[in-house]
Amino acid sequence: MGTKMNFDILTLFPEMVENGLNTSIIGRAKEQGIISIKAHNIRDYTKDKHKKADDYPYGGGAGMLMQAQPVYDCFLSVKESIEKEGKKLPRVIYVTPQGKTFTQSIAEEFAKEENLVFLCGHYEGIDERVLEEIVTDYVSIGDYVLTGGELPAMVMIDAVSRLVDGVLNNEESAQTESFHNCLLEYPQYSRPEEWRGKKVPDVLLSGNHKKIKEWRLEQSEQRTKERRPDLYIKYKKLKKCEKYLLNNKLHHMDMIELLRRGNAEILYFEKDGVLLKDKNSGAYMLTVTDRENGERIISYIKEQPEVFISHQEFMNDFISQKFGMNNETECVQWVYTRKETLPINKDLKIQKLDKEHADEVIAHYYTLCDETYVNERIKNGVMYGIFEEDTLAGFIGMHNEGSIGMLEIFEEYRNRGYGKALEAFYINLHLKQGFTPYGQVISDNNISLKLQESLYLYPAKEKIYWLVKK
Repeated sequence: MGTKMNFDILTLFPEMVENGLNTSIIGRAKEQGIISIKAHNIRDYTKDKHKKADDYPYGGGAGMLMQAQPVYDCFLSVKESIEKEGKKLPRVIYVTPQGKTFTQSIAEEFAKEENLVFLCGHYEGIDERVLEEIVTDYVSIGDYVLTGGELPAMVMIDAVSRLVDGVLNNEESAQTESFHNCLLEYPQYSRPEEWRGKKVPDVLLSGNHKKIKEWRLEQSEQRTKERRPDLYIKYKKLKKCEKYLLNNKLHHMDMIELLRRGNAEILYFEKDGVLLKDKNSGAYMLTVTDRENGERIISYIKEQPEVFISHQEFMNDFISQKFGMNNETECVQWVYTRKETLPINKDLKIQKLDKEHADEVIAHYYTLCDETYVNERIKNGVMYGIFEEDTLAGFIGMHNEGSIGMLEIFEEYRNRGYGKALEAFYINLHLKQGFTPYGQVISDNNISLKLQESLYLYPAKEKIYWLVKK
């Protein structure tokens, strides 16, 4: 299990929040220590002897306004507790109709944090001065007004929590539900087979998993088209882009999977090229027909990239000069095109790594010696280790953009088949999650290149190039 997710809620009504979040899946995750939810009563920090935390607004107007002092002191108490644990300052989310609308992508962004603080307003709002002092994010759950911020905070905490590793029992649930890849969820049925004259569709009783999958996709498409035409337009663009990239499947599998997993922002797509941005890592991916079009397409980037993945060598010099980047690594992309899982010795002990393993991973991972990155990968629950008894012998992970990598076997445990077992394990895991397993191997890493062949992965003919900011 990864690092625990901590929610702190600043509110005038702590019992409302606690009662609402102590049940069902969220309540179970809290009991298991996967998430922490603490409600802090703002009234406890007022200096008024009557525990008053509101007053009339200057300039007149209807209603009362929450005062700055008790809100600020309540926040300071939470901030000090977090700092004592040696953690970075948390994002503070003010729940307000004036904020950006909460979406699944925002939930995914928040789920990457270790600590989140929700500030719940009441009455006519909160003194602007304390908002300017502590708030990092203004977020709304819709264009309507509620009596307070507690219900929206609970909605957001529920949405974020279910993305935290270990909260959902079914690993596939977060990947297959509504809004994944711009599609609404397909209709579902349970027992009995007939209810009030309505029967479960025959295909769901057939046992033919291929036809069931096709039927569900068809239903999702139809439902999205009817109920959310705005999403359906995005979905059709995504599918056209995917079809274009499939013309050179092995070379573009990183971009294809980014689209399929719902992590791609399409910045440009025409017959002369595709430019994507990875919502998770912020990395840019580009494939083009020629340099002239490539230079034009790159003009769609409005910020300084930290990472750029170029699929044509002729673009590297231009990208390096324009953004001040280095040609960091030349890679061969390998793709597992089969549907069958690979055999693994059941006696081998392979399990998810926790933060207690971070130092050991950092000490042995020579390819990317970035402590922050390794810790983030472990926190996201995407790194696994192989053990002899209780001793870590090696590890593997999934990179931010979705490729299988970070494979390292400690020297004293090599030549025992552990590397092959770990990669086979991860290939099987991605197949189970509905992904196409792929990885990128540095061109002169002959040991890893041979490993990919032994696991039935196929290489792309063209290389890809990772460029990073100087």
